[in-house]
Order: sequence, then C-alpha cells, then structure tokens
Amino acid sequence: MADTYDWKAQREKKAFLALEDGSVFRGRSVGAKIDRTGEVVFNTGLSGYEEILSDPSYAGQFVTMTCPEIGNYGMNTADMESRALFLNGFLMHEYNEPSNWRSEESLAHALEKAGVPAIDGIDTRALTLKLRSSGTLKGYLHCDGSELPEETAIARAREWCGLDNQDYASKVTCRENYRFDPDGAITRSWPMTEELPPLEHKIVAVDFGIKWNILRSLRLCGMDVQVVTAKTTAEEILALHPEGVFLSNGPADPAALPYASEMAAKLIGKVPIMGICLGHQILGRAVGGKTYRLKFGHHGCNHPVKNLITGAVEITSQNHNFALDPESLPDCVEVTHINLNDGTVEGLRHRTAPMFSVQYHPEAAPGPHDPFYLFRQFKEMLKK
Repeated sequence: MADTYDWKAQREKKAFLALEDGSVFRGRSVGAKIDRTGEVVFNTGLSGYEEILSDPSYAGQFVTMTCPEIGNYGMNTADMESRALFLNGFLMHEYNEPSNWRSEESLAHALEKAGVPAIDGIDTRALTLKLRSSGTLKGYLHCDGSELPEETAIARAREWCGLDNQDYASKVTCRENYRFDPDGAITRSWPMTEELPPLEHKIVAVDFGIKWNILRSLRLCGMDVQVVTAKTTAEEILALHPEGVFLSNGPADPAALPYASEMAAKLIGKVPIMGICLGHQILGRAVGGKTYRLKFGHHGCNHPVKNLITGAVEITSQNHNFALDPESLPDCVEVTHINLNDGTVEGLRHRTAPMFSVQYHPEAAPGPHDPFYLFRQFKEMLKK
C-alpha cells in the first residue's frame, strides 16, 4: 500500500508513463506493481473516482484525473458501479490517504488488490493539455519496480493494438443472465430509498458494460429487469417476452460489435427500445448510421447538452471516445440532443418506431441528475 510520507519514493519517481509520441511522465507507483498498456484519456470530474474506477466503459484505458487531489474519501462497496475495476491504469497528481467515515479501505489498497497499476506525482495538467492538443494517445505504464529503459516503454506503447476495432464489451459483460434485485434490497439501500414503486413493466437490459446505477434507476421507475449478456440475439430476447429493451453503456469501438447492431436492427419496431452511450451508438449503426473516433473523447460530469425538443440545457455525465456521424443518419431518425461544446450528436429518436437513445449517462454516478427524466420517458413509452 502507498505511504503518503514515503518521500524517498516520491523523489526517485521510478514509475513512469510512456506515450507513443515519445513523452514520458515520471511518478510514484501507488497501485499494483505491474506494467500495462492502455489508451490515455482524462476525466474532468472533481469527485466520483470510485464510480469512475468501477465503470466498465473504461476497460482498456488509463484514466487521468484532472482534479489534483485524489483518494481522500477512500473506497467503499456502496459506491461501486460494477463487479470489478476494469480500467487498465489510473493517473493522479497527488494521492491522499482516506479521511472519511464511509471509507472501507484506501484507494491505493483497492487498486493493488484489483491488479490495477497507478501513479501519482505527475503533472496531470500538462498531460491533459497534451491529450487535448494531440488527441488520445496509447501509453505504457511502468510500475513493477524494475529498471526499464524509457525507449523500450515508448516502443511497447507504439506496438500496442489500441482500442479501435476491438470488442471490449464481450470482456466486461455479465457471465450469465440474471434478474436484477427481485426483492428490492439493493435499490432500497441506494440512494437511501425506503419505498419502491410496484413492478409494472418487464424489460430486458443488454449488458455491454452496464453500470449498477442504471439498473437501480430502472427499478426506481417500476421496471422488472432481466439482464442478458452482450451477445444475446434478438430472437433470444424476444423469447423472454419483454415489454421493452434497454441497451447499456460499454467500452471501446461500436464498429467492433456487428452482432450488437444486427440484434438491435431486428428489435426496432417490435418492442420499445432505449439506449445510452454505447447502446446509443449501436442503435445509430443499426439504422444505417456510422460512428467515428473523437479527438480526445468526452469524459466527465459537466458536459452541457441541449435538448432540441424542449430547448432545455442539461449538465450531463459522459464517458465515450466515439460518436455518431450526423451526415450518415437516415431520415427514419431525428437528432434530439446535441453537445454544446462541440456540436456532436447526443440523442436520437425514431420517427415511427418506439425507440430513443442518448449518448450521455442519465443515471449519473458520478454526476448531475438533470437527465433522469429519460428513464421516466422510457416508462411512458412502455405504457403506450
């Protein structure tokens, strides 16, 4: 476990991050003592590192926290968003030991136990500016304590295949189908909900890397959720006789999941559908649209999105590296939301079939709750 007062380790900075462009950022190892490759991104959230660490959408990535102080409220199981930590590495300016009554263990211990390498003591501001300027970069994180030439690490970063055309959803999906929280105990425990609405609608949620707060949010809206694995077919889903289908968030490149787009295309018009994040991109591709890689992605809790239907502006939580090409979308769908920072597509709805999707996370965790109404919108669609 990391020691805050280990000044010798802080000065020596034997751990380092090597980027494919030849840059090297030296720091102190505060997680698992292993080396790993990954795609380097930055998250602008001021808090919520527990939920970020346990978000399966970060599989294959090194997450850089732009907030300089990380770790002060430790880690606890109530804030986890999945069964494990799926990210490839964690980058901080300064790690802190926990000082919070809810903490069950330190961040450093949780990272070490989960086998996730991490460093602190690096200039995260300089790294973030580099990523904004050059775009997302492949990296090699050296934390095993051995002597490794920087040139070797840079070469390994360049040799790594990256995340393009890689199916990471099948790596993080649930191992088998299950019914979520049949007795309501999980949902009642967070966010401190005493009374739950009755179960009114049976839906199927396809797990491409689903967050637990999505499942809680669906249950809070009276939905009885059957979770199925990423490669479940349309025929298998319809055999469960759901009133609606939910397509979840998930990691990496939507173009690498042709089986998911094929499944979604077969469901459109047969059952009401809601999708978020990767699920949004899958639905866009299912109707014939194309996706492309963003320069440095959207990762954070403060992205402004305009609802083109109502004119309202929502502050949203986001985590994705790909987006839908608006020029490729057919006339059967219309864009309902746009990102006010860069104009990218943030929402879709079908003109004739009961289907809509958003690129951002209405369940937050972490982040604002402005878009929670979308779960209620899905419920109204089921009623009709």
